[in-house]
Amino acid sequence: MSASPERLWNRSFVLCLLNNLFLFIYYFALLTILPVYIMKDLGGSVKEAGLALTLFLVSSIAVRPFSGMIIEKFGKKLAMRGAGVIFALFAFSYLLVDSMWSLLAVRFLHGIWFSILTTVTVPVANEFIPESRKGEGMGYFVMSTNLGVVFGPLLALTIVQFTSFKVLFGLLAVIISIGLIFSFMLKITELAKPQATVVEKSKFSLHDIIEVKVLAVSFVALLTAFAYSSIMSFITPFSETKQLLAYTGIFFIVFAASMLLVRPWVGKIYDRKGPSAVIYPSFIFFAIGMMIVSVMSSQWTMWLSAVFIGIGYGSLFPCLQTLAIQSVEKQRMGHAISTFFTLFDIGLAVGSVVMGMIIAQYGFEKTYMFCAVMVIFTLLIYRQYVARKQLSISASLPEE
Repeated sequence: MSASPERLWNRSFVLCLLNNLFLFIYYFALLTILPVYIMKDLGGSVKEAGLALTLFLVSSIAVRPFSGMIIEKFGKKLAMRGAGVIFALFAFSYLLVDSMWSLLAVRFLHGIWFSILTTVTVPVANEFIPESRKGEGMGYFVMSTNLGVVFGPLLALTIVQFTSFKVLFGLLAVIISIGLIFSFMLKITELAKPQATVVEKSKFSLHDIIEVKVLAVSFVALLTAFAYSSIMSFITPFSETKQLLAYTGIFFIVFAASMLLVRPWVGKIYDRKGPSAVIYPSFIFFAIGMMIVSVMSSQWTMWLSAVFIGIGYGSLFPCLQTLAIQSVEKQRMGHAISTFFTLFDIGLAVGSVVMGMIIAQYGFEKTYMFCAVMVIFTLLIYRQYVARKQLSISASLPEE
Protein backbone atom coordinates (compact mmCIF):
# COMPACT_ATOMS: atom_id res chain seq x y z
CA MET A 1 0.00 0.00 0.00
CA SER A 2 1.34 3.44 -0.93
CA ALA A 3 2.01 5.65 2.04
CA SER A 4 1.85 8.94 0.15
CA PRO A 5 -1.95 9.48 0.10
CA GLU A 6 -2.09 9.15 3.92
CA ARG A 7 1.18 10.96 4.64
CA LEU A 8 0.38 14.05 6.72
CA TRP A 9 3.89 15.47 7.10
CA ASN A 10 4.52 16.09 3.40
CA ARG A 11 6.73 18.95 2.16
CA SER A 12 3.82 21.23 1.20
CA PHE A 13 2.02 20.81 4.54
CA VAL A 14 5.24 21.63 6.46
CA LEU A 15 5.69 24.77 4.30
CA CYS A 16 2.09 25.79 5.13
CA LEU A 17 2.79 25.36 8.85
CA LEU A 18 6.00 27.42 8.64
CA ASN A 19 4.27 30.16 6.63
CA ASN A 20 1.47 30.36 9.20
CA LEU A 21 3.87 30.19 12.17
CA PHE A 22 6.00 33.08 10.87
CA LEU A 23 2.85 35.12 10.09
CA PHE A 24 1.53 34.79 13.64
CA ILE A 25 4.92 35.25 15.32
CA TYR A 26 4.97 38.57 13.46
CA TYR A 27 1.35 39.39 14.35
CA PHE A 28 1.60 38.68 18.09
CA ALA A 29 5.06 40.28 18.40
CA LEU A 30 3.67 43.50 16.90
CA LEU A 31 0.50 43.27 19.01
CA THR A 32 2.61 43.04 22.18
CA ILE A 33 5.10 45.80 21.43
CA LEU A 34 2.99 48.46 19.65
CA PRO A 35 1.37 49.95 22.79
CA VAL A 36 4.84 50.42 24.35
CA TYR A 37 6.21 51.91 21.10
CA ILE A 38 3.27 54.34 20.82
CA MET A 39 3.65 55.61 24.37
CA LYS A 40 7.48 55.73 24.43
CA ASP A 41 8.57 56.75 20.91
CA LEU A 42 5.47 58.50 19.53
CA GLY A 43 4.36 60.12 22.79
CA GLY A 44 0.87 58.66 22.46
CA SER A 45 -1.64 57.80 25.17
CA VAL A 46 -3.08 54.46 26.28
CA LYS A 47 -6.26 55.39 24.39
CA GLU A 48 -4.30 55.97 21.16
CA ALA A 49 -2.50 52.65 21.66
CA GLY A 50 -5.88 50.95 21.93
CA LEU A 51 -7.05 52.75 18.77
CA ALA A 52 -4.04 51.47 16.79
CA LEU A 53 -4.88 47.88 17.78
CA THR A 54 -8.61 48.36 17.16
CA LEU A 55 -8.19 49.91 13.67
CA PHE A 56 -6.31 46.82 12.49
CA LEU A 57 -9.12 44.61 13.78
CA VAL A 58 -11.87 46.82 12.32
CA SER A 59 -10.46 46.72 8.77
CA SER A 60 -9.79 42.99 9.11
CA ILE A 61 -13.37 42.25 10.19
CA ALA A 62 -14.81 44.56 7.50
CA VAL A 63 -12.97 42.76 4.69
CA ARG A 64 -13.31 39.23 6.10
CA PRO A 65 -16.83 38.50 4.69
CA PHE A 66 -15.57 39.37 1.18
CA SER A 67 -12.38 37.30 1.45
CA GLY A 68 -14.07 34.11 0.24
CA MET A 69 -15.38 35.93 -2.83
CA ILE A 70 -11.89 37.37 -3.52
CA ILE A 71 -10.34 33.88 -3.26
CA GLU A 72 -13.02 32.44 -5.58
CA LYS A 73 -12.51 35.24 -8.15
CA PHE A 74 -8.69 35.35 -8.23
CA GLY A 75 -7.85 31.81 -7.10
CA LYS A 76 -5.97 30.59 -4.02
CA LYS A 77 -2.50 31.02 -5.51
CA LEU A 78 -2.88 34.67 -6.55
CA ALA A 79 -4.85 35.57 -3.40
CA MET A 80 -2.22 34.04 -1.11
CA ARG A 81 0.85 35.38 -2.89
CA GLY A 82 -0.64 38.77 -3.73
CA ALA A 83 -1.95 39.40 -0.21
CA GLY A 84 1.34 38.05 1.19
CA VAL A 85 3.49 40.45 -0.86
CA ILE A 86 1.38 43.51 0.06
CA PHE A 87 1.25 42.45 3.73
CA ALA A 88 5.08 42.14 3.76
CA LEU A 89 5.47 45.59 2.14
CA PHE A 90 3.31 47.12 4.87
CA ALA A 91 5.50 45.33 7.43
CA PHE A 92 8.48 47.32 6.12
CA SER A 93 6.41 50.54 6.18
CA TYR A 94 6.57 50.59 10.03
CA LEU A 95 10.21 51.64 9.57
CA LEU A 96 9.00 54.86 7.91
CA VAL A 97 6.36 55.75 10.53
CA ASP A 98 7.15 59.07 12.23
CA SER A 99 3.80 60.15 13.69
CA MET A 100 0.69 58.77 15.33
CA TRP A 101 -1.43 59.50 12.25
CA SER A 102 0.90 57.66 9.87
CA LEU A 103 0.90 54.65 12.20
CA LEU A 104 -2.92 54.60 12.38
CA ALA A 105 -3.11 54.71 8.56
CA VAL A 106 -0.62 51.83 8.24
CA ARG A 107 -2.50 49.78 10.86
CA PHE A 108 -5.85 50.22 9.09
CA LEU A 109 -4.47 49.25 5.65
CA HIS A 110 -2.38 46.40 7.09
CA GLY A 111 -5.50 44.80 8.60
CA ILE A 112 -7.14 44.48 5.16
CA TRP A 113 -4.39 42.23 3.79
CA PHE A 114 -4.10 40.30 7.06
CA SER A 115 -7.78 39.37 6.67
CA ILE A 116 -7.37 38.02 3.13
CA LEU A 117 -4.09 36.27 3.94
CA THR A 118 -5.35 34.44 7.04
CA THR A 119 -8.49 33.37 5.18
CA VAL A 120 -6.71 31.88 2.16
CA THR A 121 -4.01 30.01 4.14
CA VAL A 122 -6.63 27.62 5.57
CA PRO A 123 -7.98 26.14 2.27
CA VAL A 124 -4.40 26.04 0.93
CA ALA A 125 -3.19 24.02 3.94
CA ASN A 126 -6.30 21.83 3.75
CA GLU A 127 -5.33 20.91 0.17
CA PHE A 128 -2.22 19.10 1.45
CA ILE A 129 -3.91 17.17 4.30
CA PRO A 130 -5.09 13.60 3.53
CA GLU A 131 -8.89 13.19 3.70
CA SER A 132 -8.72 10.63 6.52
CA ARG A 133 -6.53 12.92 8.67
CA LYS A 134 -8.31 16.30 8.35
CA GLY A 135 -8.92 16.69 12.09
CA GLU A 136 -5.33 15.87 12.96
CA GLY A 137 -3.88 18.04 10.18
CA MET A 138 -5.99 21.13 10.86
CA GLY A 139 -5.20 20.73 14.56
CA TYR A 140 -1.47 21.02 13.83
CA PHE A 141 -2.15 23.98 11.52
CA VAL A 142 -4.03 25.87 14.24
CA MET A 143 -1.31 24.89 16.69
CA SER A 144 1.18 26.83 14.54
CA THR A 145 -1.02 29.90 15.15
CA ASN A 146 -1.06 29.33 18.90
CA LEU A 147 2.73 28.89 18.97
CA GLY A 148 2.88 32.41 17.57
CA VAL A 149 1.10 33.55 20.76
CA VAL A 150 4.10 32.27 22.74
CA PHE A 151 7.09 33.03 20.50
CA GLY A 152 5.91 36.40 19.12
CA PRO A 153 5.69 38.30 22.43
CA LEU A 154 8.78 36.49 23.77
CA LEU A 155 10.81 37.55 20.71
CA ALA A 156 9.59 41.17 20.76
CA LEU A 157 10.04 41.73 24.48
CA THR A 158 13.52 40.16 24.46
CA ILE A 159 14.85 42.08 21.44
CA VAL A 160 13.48 45.47 22.49
CA GLN A 161 15.48 45.23 25.74
CA PHE A 162 18.75 45.33 23.78
CA THR A 163 17.95 47.50 20.76
CA SER A 164 15.54 50.08 19.30
CA PHE A 165 11.96 49.66 18.11
CA LYS A 166 13.05 50.35 14.51
CA VAL A 167 15.53 47.46 14.59
CA LEU A 168 12.75 45.23 15.95
CA PHE A 169 10.36 46.34 13.15
CA GLY A 170 13.07 45.57 10.60
CA LEU A 171 13.65 42.10 12.05
CA LEU A 172 9.90 41.38 12.12
CA ALA A 173 9.61 42.48 8.48
CA VAL A 174 12.37 39.99 7.60
CA ILE A 175 10.49 37.24 9.49
CA ILE A 176 7.27 37.89 7.55
CA SER A 177 9.30 37.95 4.29
CA ILE A 178 10.72 34.50 5.07
CA GLY A 179 7.15 33.27 5.62
CA LEU A 180 6.24 34.77 2.22
CA ILE A 181 9.08 32.80 0.57
CA PHE A 182 7.56 29.58 1.96
CA SER A 183 4.23 30.43 0.28
CA PHE A 184 5.98 30.85 -3.11
CA MET A 185 7.50 27.36 -2.69
CA LEU A 186 4.02 25.78 -2.55
CA LYS A 187 2.50 24.10 -5.62
CA ILE A 188 -1.09 25.30 -5.26
CA THR A 189 -3.72 23.78 -7.55
CA GLU A 190 -6.96 25.55 -8.43
CA LEU A 191 -10.33 23.80 -8.48
CA ALA A 192 -12.42 24.05 -11.64
CA LYS A 193 -15.33 26.43 -11.14
CA PRO A 194 -18.81 24.94 -11.43
CA GLN A 195 -20.47 25.76 -14.78
CA ALA A 196 -23.38 27.56 -13.09
CA THR A 197 -20.98 29.87 -11.27
CA VAL A 198 -19.42 31.06 -14.52
CA VAL A 199 -22.73 31.73 -16.27
CA GLU A 200 -24.76 33.27 -13.45
CA LYS A 201 -22.28 35.73 -11.98
CA SER A 202 -23.93 38.95 -13.14
CA LYS A 203 -25.84 39.50 -9.86
CA PHE A 204 -24.22 40.03 -6.47
CA SER A 205 -25.95 38.20 -3.62
CA LEU A 206 -25.52 37.28 0.04
CA HIS A 207 -24.33 33.86 -1.19
CA ASP A 208 -21.18 35.61 -2.48
CA ILE A 209 -20.02 36.58 1.00
CA ILE A 210 -21.72 34.19 3.46
CA GLU A 211 -21.75 30.40 3.65
CA VAL A 212 -25.07 29.53 5.32
CA LYS A 213 -24.05 25.94 6.04
CA VAL A 214 -21.43 27.05 8.58
CA LEU A 215 -23.42 29.76 10.38
CA ALA A 216 -24.29 27.49 13.33
CA VAL A 217 -20.72 26.31 13.99
CA SER A 218 -19.46 29.86 13.35
CA PHE A 219 -21.85 31.20 15.99
CA VAL A 220 -20.46 28.62 18.43
CA ALA A 221 -16.98 29.94 17.52
CA LEU A 222 -18.20 33.51 18.19
CA LEU A 223 -19.36 32.57 21.70
CA THR A 224 -16.12 30.65 22.31
CA ALA A 225 -14.05 33.67 21.20
CA PHE A 226 -16.21 35.95 23.37
CA ALA A 227 -15.25 33.92 26.46
CA TYR A 228 -11.59 33.54 25.39
CA SER A 229 -11.25 37.34 24.94
CA SER A 230 -11.19 37.59 28.74
CA ILE A 231 -7.92 35.61 28.72
CA MET A 232 -6.39 37.32 25.70
CA SER A 233 -7.13 40.88 26.85
CA PHE A 234 -7.25 40.74 30.65
CA ILE A 235 -5.15 37.90 32.07
CA THR A 236 -2.14 40.28 32.26
CA PRO A 237 -3.89 43.11 34.20
CA PHE A 238 -5.60 40.52 36.43
CA SER A 239 -2.26 38.89 37.24
CA GLU A 240 -0.85 42.35 38.02
CA THR A 241 -3.57 42.91 40.65
CA LYS A 242 -2.49 39.62 42.24
CA GLN A 243 1.22 40.57 42.11
CA LEU A 244 1.79 37.74 39.61
CA LEU A 245 2.81 39.75 36.55
CA ALA A 246 6.30 38.18 36.50
CA TYR A 247 4.71 34.75 35.99
CA THR A 248 2.31 35.70 33.16
CA GLY A 249 4.80 34.84 30.39
CA ILE A 250 5.02 31.30 31.77
CA PHE A 251 1.19 31.13 31.63
CA PHE A 252 1.33 31.25 27.82
CA ILE A 253 4.21 28.78 27.67
CA VAL A 254 2.22 26.30 29.83
CA PHE A 255 -0.83 27.00 27.63
CA ALA A 256 1.14 26.10 24.47
CA ALA A 257 2.86 23.08 26.07
CA SER A 258 -0.49 21.63 27.22
CA MET A 259 -1.96 22.09 23.77
CA LEU A 260 1.09 20.49 22.13
CA LEU A 261 1.00 17.54 24.52
CA VAL A 262 -2.58 16.49 23.69
CA ARG A 263 -2.49 17.49 19.99
CA PRO A 264 -1.53 14.05 18.53
CA TRP A 265 -4.40 12.30 20.37
CA VAL A 266 -7.00 15.02 19.80
CA GLY A 267 -6.61 14.93 16.01
CA LYS A 268 -6.76 11.13 15.86
CA ILE A 269 -9.86 10.97 18.09
CA TYR A 270 -11.55 13.59 15.88
CA ASP A 271 -10.83 11.58 12.72
CA ARG A 272 -11.82 8.20 14.21
CA LYS A 273 -14.77 9.05 16.47
CA GLY A 274 -16.02 12.36 15.10
CA PRO A 275 -15.86 15.99 16.27
CA SER A 276 -18.19 15.70 19.27
CA ALA A 277 -15.87 13.15 20.90
CA VAL A 278 -13.30 15.98 21.16
CA ILE A 279 -15.52 19.08 21.39
CA TYR A 280 -17.59 18.06 24.46
CA PRO A 281 -14.59 17.32 26.73
CA SER A 282 -12.78 20.41 25.36
CA PHE A 283 -15.65 22.65 26.47
CA ILE A 284 -15.52 21.06 29.94
CA PHE A 285 -11.74 21.58 30.23
CA PHE A 286 -12.09 25.19 29.02
CA ALA A 287 -14.82 25.90 31.61
CA ILE A 288 -12.76 24.36 34.44
CA GLY A 289 -9.79 26.51 33.39
CA MET A 290 -11.95 29.64 33.60
CA MET A 291 -13.17 28.63 37.06
CA ILE A 292 -9.58 28.18 38.26
CA VAL A 293 -8.66 31.64 36.88
CA SER A 294 -11.57 33.14 38.87
CA VAL A 295 -10.03 31.89 42.14
CA MET A 296 -6.39 32.51 41.11
CA SER A 297 -4.23 33.32 44.14
CA SER A 298 -0.71 32.13 43.25
CA GLN A 299 1.46 31.33 40.26
CA TRP A 300 0.56 27.65 40.70
CA THR A 301 -3.18 28.21 40.27
CA MET A 302 -2.41 30.50 37.32
CA TRP A 303 -0.33 27.80 35.63
CA LEU A 304 -2.92 25.11 36.47
CA SER A 305 -5.58 27.20 34.72
CA ALA A 306 -3.24 27.44 31.70
CA VAL A 307 -3.13 23.62 31.52
CA PHE A 308 -6.93 23.35 31.38
CA ILE A 309 -7.39 26.30 29.01
CA GLY A 310 -4.57 25.02 26.76
CA ILE A 311 -6.17 21.57 26.52
CA GLY A 312 -9.73 22.95 26.31
CA TYR A 313 -9.60 26.04 24.09
CA GLY A 314 -6.46 24.78 22.33
CA SER A 315 -8.37 21.66 21.19
CA LEU A 316 -11.73 23.36 20.68
CA PHE A 317 -10.80 26.01 18.14
CA PRO A 318 -9.13 23.71 15.53
CA CYS A 319 -12.02 21.23 15.82
CA LEU A 320 -14.64 23.92 15.17
CA GLN A 321 -12.62 25.22 12.22
CA THR A 322 -12.24 21.73 10.74
CA LEU A 323 -15.97 21.12 11.20
CA ALA A 324 -16.70 24.31 9.24
CA ILE A 325 -14.40 23.21 6.40
CA GLN A 326 -15.92 19.72 6.25
CA SER A 327 -19.47 21.12 6.08
CA VAL A 328 -19.07 22.48 2.53
CA GLU A 329 -17.90 21.53 -0.95
CA LYS A 330 -14.28 22.38 -1.79
CA GLN A 331 -15.36 25.24 -4.09
CA ARG A 332 -17.06 26.96 -1.12
CA MET A 333 -14.22 26.45 1.35
CA GLY A 334 -12.99 30.05 1.11
CA HIS A 335 -16.50 31.33 1.85
CA ALA A 336 -16.83 28.92 4.78
CA ILE A 337 -13.56 30.10 6.32
CA SER A 338 -14.36 33.80 5.78
CA THR A 339 -17.79 33.32 7.44
CA PHE A 340 -16.24 31.36 10.32
CA PHE A 341 -13.49 33.93 10.98
CA THR A 342 -15.82 36.91 10.58
CA LEU A 343 -17.96 35.66 13.47
CA PHE A 344 -14.89 34.54 15.45
CA ASP A 345 -13.26 37.98 15.05
CA ILE A 346 -16.50 39.71 16.08
CA GLY A 347 -16.58 37.51 19.19
CA LEU A 348 -13.03 38.56 20.12
CA ALA A 349 -13.60 42.25 19.40
CA VAL A 350 -16.99 42.57 21.12
CA GLY A 351 -15.85 40.25 23.92
CA SER A 352 -12.87 42.45 24.78
CA VAL A 353 -15.10 45.52 25.09
CA VAL A 354 -17.89 43.77 27.04
CA MET A 355 -15.45 41.96 29.35
CA GLY A 356 -13.80 45.29 30.14
CA MET A 357 -17.18 46.74 31.12
CA ILE A 358 -18.07 43.71 33.27
CA ILE A 359 -14.67 43.81 34.98
CA ALA A 360 -15.08 47.53 35.71
CA GLN A 361 -18.48 46.84 37.30
CA TYR A 362 -18.02 43.48 39.06
CA GLY A 363 -14.27 42.75 39.18
CA PHE A 364 -12.03 40.10 37.59
CA GLU A 365 -13.13 37.13 39.73
CA LYS A 366 -16.85 37.37 38.93
CA THR A 367 -16.09 38.05 35.26
CA TYR A 368 -14.07 34.85 34.87
CA MET A 369 -16.75 32.84 36.69
CA PHE A 370 -19.30 34.34 34.25
CA CYS A 371 -17.05 33.19 31.38
CA ALA A 372 -16.99 29.64 32.80
CA VAL A 373 -20.81 29.58 32.85
CA MET A 374 -20.87 31.01 29.33
CA VAL A 375 -18.60 28.22 28.06
CA ILE A 376 -21.07 25.61 29.41
CA PHE A 377 -23.92 27.55 27.74
CA THR A 378 -21.94 27.45 24.46
CA LEU A 379 -21.59 23.67 24.85
CA LEU A 380 -25.40 23.41 25.01
CA ILE A 381 -25.73 25.62 21.92
CA TYR A 382 -23.28 23.35 20.09
CA ARG A 383 -25.23 20.25 21.15
CA GLN A 384 -28.57 21.68 20.04
CA TYR A 385 -27.67 23.39 16.75
CA VAL A 386 -24.47 21.73 15.48
CA ALA A 387 -24.01 18.20 16.83
CA ARG A 388 -27.60 17.09 16.13
CA LYS A 389 -27.51 18.34 12.54
CA GLN A 390 -24.02 17.17 11.73
CA LEU A 391 -24.97 13.78 10.30
CA SER A 392 -27.60 15.20 7.95
CA ILE A 393 -25.17 17.89 6.71
CA SER A 394 -22.48 15.27 6.05
CA ALA A 395 -24.96 13.08 4.21
CA SER A 396 -25.92 15.94 1.88
CA LEU A 397 -22.33 16.51 0.68
CA PRO A 398 -21.44 15.02 -2.71
CA GLU A 399 -18.93 12.17 -2.83
CA GLU A 400 -15.42 13.14 -3.93
